[in-house]
Amino acid sequence: MRTTRLIFNKARLTGVLLATLAALAPSLALAAPTEGWKLRYQRSYNGKPVEGQDPIWVFAAKGEALISSEAILAGKAGFPFEQQFIKPAAQELLQLARLSPGEGIATLDRESLPKQSYEFSEETRTILGYRCKKAKTVVNSNTIELWYTTELPAAGAPTVLGHQLGLVLELVRNGNFVISATQIEPFQGLDLADMAQGGSAEAPSLLDGLSYKDRVWRSRFTTIPVFQDQIVNFSGEDREPREGVTRYANGTVVLKTVQLPEIAPGSQVFVDMLARSNGDAYDRTGSVFVIPLGTESSEKKEAEKGKKATRNFLEGLQRGVAALPAYQNGNGRTYRGVVATEDYAPLIELMRFFTPFGVKHYNHLQLKGKTWHEAAPYRMDITDLAQRLSGQQLALGVFIGNYDKGGHKLDLNLTIHPSDAATAMFSKPVSPSTGAAASSASSSAPRLIPLFNTTNVMEMAEQDYATMFDKPKGLEVDFTLDRPVKNARLRYISTGHGGWTNGDEFVPKKNTILLNGKEVFAFVPWRQDCGAFRLFNPASGNFNDGLSSSDISRSNWCPGTATNPIYIDLGNLKAGRHRMTVRIPQGPREGASFSSWNVSGVLVGE
Repeated sequence: MRTTRLIFNKARLTGVLLATLAALAPSLALAAPTEGWKLRYQRSYNGKPVEGQDPIWVFAAKGEALISSEAILAGKAGFPFEQQFIKPAAQELLQLARLSPGEGIATLDRESLPKQSYEFSEETRTILGYRCKKAKTVVNSNTIELWYTTELPAAGAPTVLGHQLGLVLELVRNGNFVISATQIEPFQGLDLADMAQGGSAEAPSLLDGLSYKDRVWRSRFTTIPVFQDQIVNFSGEDREPREGVTRYANGTVVLKTVQLPEIAPGSQVFVDMLARSNGDAYDRTGSVFVIPLGTESSEKKEAEKGKKATRNFLEGLQRGVAALPAYQNGNGRTYRGVVATEDYAPLIELMRFFTPFGVKHYNHLQLKGKTWHEAAPYRMDITDLAQRLSGQQLALGVFIGNYDKGGHKLDLNLTIHPSDAATAMFSKPVSPSTGAAASSASSSAPRLIPLFNTTNVMEMAEQDYATMFDKPKGLEVDFTLDRPVKNARLRYISTGHGGWTNGDEFVPKKNTILLNGKEVFAFVPWRQDCGAFRLFNPASGNFNDGLSSSDISRSNWCPGTATNPIYIDLGNLKAGRHRMTVRIPQGPREGASFSSWNVSGVLVGE
């Protein structure tokens, strides 16, 4: 990671920088070397120091203050980083962010400081030898207590709160998060306005407050755009071709090659999607999936060893469903590409989602008191999969089962969010086997083994529906581990289908998962909150009983939502042959109507 330059060495203020500062706030541009006190602050939560924190440094003089950090001052801060320059008497807050070595942005706020109000207490404390008084305020329902001293001719604080009070030596939020001064000493001859520029002679771009916050927020994570305004429909014609996008199964599957960067341990990864109808009025099954493509070097090594390259679902998309291995359960039907074999890996499903009834395209259908949403948002944490695909090239695809020429439109991104102290403080991954906080880095190589995926992604190219659960055999997959797997879990997604009164879409059915003939988990996948998503569903049918079709409870899905995976703890698995079995009491056919179950399973572990 690139770092900042050392900024304690009183950098030059060029004419351009002076002009920019003058435009931002004339009083700031006239800053000169001054003297005051510098304070170091540490954060703690529930009485324990926050791990991996970057201590706050505040430089407080008589009429101005600079909020910075230890990493920034040492030239070791990663981009982006922010500093705040405050002039309490002028009620001015200048926020500056360095997004890269050559790009800085700034915004001037003259409204926040005057709006701060406090309730004062008679309580006093001594902190670092100074007598402190207490003031209290409420910010967004958070109670903030500030312990400040007026025994020094300076004003400053570790946040933007309390600069009008004096020198804030401790801030307590909601009684459990504390920022405490641990060191205070005098300084002289520092130009705080100069230091606020982050050591750059380049003038920052002046933005309005909202634009500034948005730019800083977006710069804190990596966005990998995949699809933008992409049509997924039933048509042999590609009316709006996109560069790098290939369509399959008569347009109901879109695929694009994506290179994942190396993902640092502790980072979190999300798939983020917006979907809207482009003509289709119904709730449709959708899936976001990846097919690992490997690298040229790995393929070359396999060829040199004389091994047959592992097959994947891409062969079926390119050559037709008959190219995929067959699975049979004894009911006379053949299901292609749904289970792993010795030389075949099924799809890795990142997110199962369901389109609503005609969102956006049918928003002209009016109901009193209903204002329809413009798009259905979907966002799923895929960290456990993405960290095991780190640095790999992938074919990333989206399937939406529909027979409509207009179909659906979607935007899809992957976002990678690096770990920081704030995230770790509130959400640290927990080991499923021990319940203890998990390490950010595994001592063993991560494992990801796709076992099964019965969603008929090639539905519009003759891949059969997943009706294999009508026999006791259900779904079985044999797999071989070349080495033991520690802390193994099955990432399992299940949704039931069959859209009539007795169909499995509307009838709760028990899912039972067995490993090597022994039951390891059983549950009834069911959603009872579908009515909460009515405003995504303008074309949903209204019934005489006052309900709409989108209100009705279903087998683990609702129109306009994504289905959460569940994680089944399998413990430590030995090397060798294993069998995974999924059994569901699938309902019988009624005339032309039938039930099916879309289930996907990926083994993750170390």
